[in-house]
Amino acid sequence: MVADTRVWEESAAYYIDTHAATAAFAKNAGLGFAIPYFHNGQPHDYIPDFIVRLKADGAEGPRHLILETKGWDDLEDVKRAAAERWVTAVNADGRYAIARRPEEAKTCLTAATGGKGR
Repeated sequence: MVADTRVWEESAAYYIDTHAATAAFAKNAGLGFAIPYFHNGQPHDYIPDFIVRLKADGAEGPRHLILETKGWDDLEDVKRAAAERWVTAVNADGRYAIARRPEEAKTCLTAATGGKGR
C-alpha cells in the first residue's frame, strides 16, 4: 500500500492488516470509489481512506467497513452524513467509521464486528 501520510495511513494500515476481523483491505486511491455530497449548494465527492472487507460471521455474507482516518476536518459532519446515507442506501449491513488516531482503527474494526475479532 502506498500511503499519503507516513504516520496516519501507514499506522492505520498496520492496525487494519493485523486485526483478526480483516479479510482484506484496500487503500481507496485510484479505485473510483467516491461518495457524492452537497456543500454550500455545490456537488463534491468524498473519497474515504480505506475499504475493509470483514471476515464472514456464520451464515452472513461479506460485509465491508468504510474507514476514514482523520485528525480534524471542517466538513466531517457533512461527509459522515453522506457516507451513512450511502451505506444505508447500498447495503443495509454496511459500516462507516472515522478513526481520529491511527490506533483507533482497531476499535472501529472491533465495533463493526460487534466486538468480535479482537
